[in-house]
Order: sequence, then structure tokens, then C-alpha cells
Amino acid sequence: MVAIGTELLLGQINDTNSSWMGEQLAAAGIESHLQLKVGDNLARMEDAIAVALVDADAVIICGGLGPTHDDLTREAIASIMGAELVHDPVVASVIEEMFARRGRVMAANNLRQALVPAGATVIAQTRGTAPGLICPVGDKVIYAVPGVPHEMKDMFERAILADLMARSGERAVIKSRVLRTWGESESRLNERLDGIIAELDGLANPTLAFLASGWEGIKVRLTVKATDEASAARTLDAWDRRVRAEIGDIVFGTDDDTMESVVLQMIGDRGWTFGVAESVTGGLVGGRLTNVAGSSRVFRGGIISYASEVKFSLLGVDEGPVVSEAAAAQMAEGARRALGCDVALALTGVAGPEEQDGRPAGTLCVAAAFPDGSVVTTAMTLPGMRDQMRQMSVITALDFLRRHMLATGAST
Repeated sequence: MVAIGTELLLGQINDTNSSWMGEQLAAAGIESHLQLKVGDNLARMEDAIAVALVDADAVIICGGLGPTHDDLTREAIASIMGAELVHDPVVASVIEEMFARRGRVMAANNLRQALVPAGATVIAQTRGTAPGLICPVGDKVIYAVPGVPHEMKDMFERAILADLMARSGERAVIKSRVLRTWGESESRLNERLDGIIAELDGLANPTLAFLASGWEGIKVRLTVKATDEASAARTLDAWDRRVRAEIGDIVFGTDDDTMESVVLQMIGDRGWTFGVAESVTGGLVGGRLTNVAGSSRVFRGGIISYASEVKFSLLGVDEGPVVSEAAAAQMAEGARRALGCDVALALTGVAGPEEQDGRPAGTLCVAAAFPDGSVVTTAMTLPGMRDQMRQMSVITALDFLRRHMLATGAST
């Protein structure tokens, strides 16, 4: 896939089109090997397309089909094909009719979009003025679609995918499963899975890859190519079990799960309600929880007790140092009382850059209070600058609560 546009290189627009097309291709069993981004420069566009064609049977170009002087995809493809650009009266008529229906005056340069490389097949435009293109290059093919997402998706689904499937002569599916983990470094996780990785290297299908995702944890992605969905699912299930057997409860979810969605589900399954008291994170935990659809069924609210006086007066924390496991425990108990919830999680600590209460920057103290009156606590030092430490505190605290519920089967 080749994404066209200087705005992509400048970071003004994110290339979500290539990601979407990659996902659709994988679901159809078509392997995508390379994604390139190139600016609106004819020579560099030609070079990028030529590079993409070397090891691919097909190239999809997205963008650069507009009416302005910097829309050069047609010219680049024509050069690669060794063909002339010719005026297509049918495309021109559709463009003119679109402007007429909208009651707008058409600029003359819109008819640039009716220029088609000789030998190409037009993908009719139904949502915008730019047509798509199917362009043979020897025994290979170049597809071109507009960069506007809804126009691109329409042409991809309506014409490109069917053409690719017909050319491939192969029916297969590529499916992935992502195991979400927290609590191990990428190198340590790799080490623990060395045996499985070596075994998979010999098989080549499925494959295993690590995706480090900052304060979202490390993702372990299993990808399989199979003849059908059911076969793919069986293979993924088998290797999913193998990976979990090696790394245990550091796997907190799969695919689109987040730590907060998993914790809310666990609490909800027990018929509990949930609340938080936050100091060091300043509301980040509550924000993450309320971003989960349906969280209101479980989450009652949060108290941002940033100032020590609020901890003393509202949560009943004893006056004195507030960065300690004892203070976190009292915050959790106070949150349970104030919010009328079954379970409460509390976080206090030092984001930095200076120390506080004799504790270094990065200190995190966490406590969880449960319906039976029990309170569990932990403390640790997290790495990173202020924002990184605060974000890591969120998932670390929620994971502490998750692990305790798993270990105890807490249900009272």
C-alpha cells in the first residue's frame, strides 16, 4: 500500500486508511507486506510505487486523485504503466452531474479527474468526484482510490477486494488474537516464551509477535492463516492456551480488552459496586473507568483528594504523612463510606520531580477495600517522568486489584 500526501509526512493527518485496508486484507486472507507514505512529488511517487511493485502482486495507492495541481497519482501510475492519460467522457459526465445536483459551479480543473491512464479500468465514483482505478502492469495490478476515508472504503469493498480475490484464486482467512499483558518487561516476556517462539519458528504458521504499548502494557499477538474462520479459531485457541500456561496471570485480557474494562467486568460479575480515591493520579483512574461503555452499572464515582487536607477531612486519613500504605488504606476505607460502594481503590504517591514525605519521585502506594472489611495494600517505585509515572500508576493499581480478586476468588 502506498499512501500519498505531504500532509501525512508532516503529521497533519494520520494514515488511518492503510491501517483499515490492512485489516480488511488480512480478514480476506490476503497478505500485506509493505506500507509506504510519500509526499506530493511526482518523481518520489513513481519511485515509491516501483519499490512497492517489486515484491508484490498488487499495490493499492490511496490519495492524490483530486483536482488540484498537487494531485499527481494519475500521472505517476501512467508513467509506471508506460501509458498516456486520456479523457474519459463518462467520468467527466458523472462529475458534471454531481455539481449540477448540488447546485454548485464546477471549476474547470475538476475535469482533471476524468483523465485515466490508457488501459486502466475505472471504479465508478458514487460518493465523490474522483473515480478509482484498476491498472494492469504486466501480470501485476495497481489500484488507486481517493484518500477521503468513506470514498476509499466504498471503492475497496465494492471493487478492489473482489478483484483481488478473483486474481488470487485462493480462499483463506488471516486471523489474529492479541493477549494483553501487564507486569513483565518485553525482554523478560520474550525469555519466558522462548520455547514457544522456537516451536512456532519451525512451523511458520501461526506467528507470534510482541507489541510494546507503553502504559497499555505489552501485547502478544498470535496470527494464523487458515482455510476458514473455524480452523483459524481452533488454532488460535490452542496456542492461546499454550502461551497462558507459560506466563500465567500477567495476561489480563484479549484483543480490545483494557485493564479498566476487565476490572469493571470482574467487579460487576460479583454484584459489587466500585469507587476510587485518587491523589497522585488526579482523576486519571476515574477517567479511564468512565470511558468504558456501561461503566455506570458498576462505578459509583471517585474522590480526587489531591490536597492533604481533603484526605484528612473527607476520607478520614490520620493527619501526618500521606504517601504511605497506611494512608492509602484509610483513603480506600473512606471512599467506601463516602461513595457507598462495595469495593474502593485508593492511590497516593509522588509523581515528582521532588520527593515528598521522605519518599522519592515515582513512589506509588495502593490500597483496595472490600465488602468484608478487609483492606490490602502495596507500594512500589515506578519509572519515568511525571506524566508517565501517573499513567503507569493507573494500570498498575487496577492490576493490583485484579490480581487480588483472582487470587482470592473474593466474593464477599
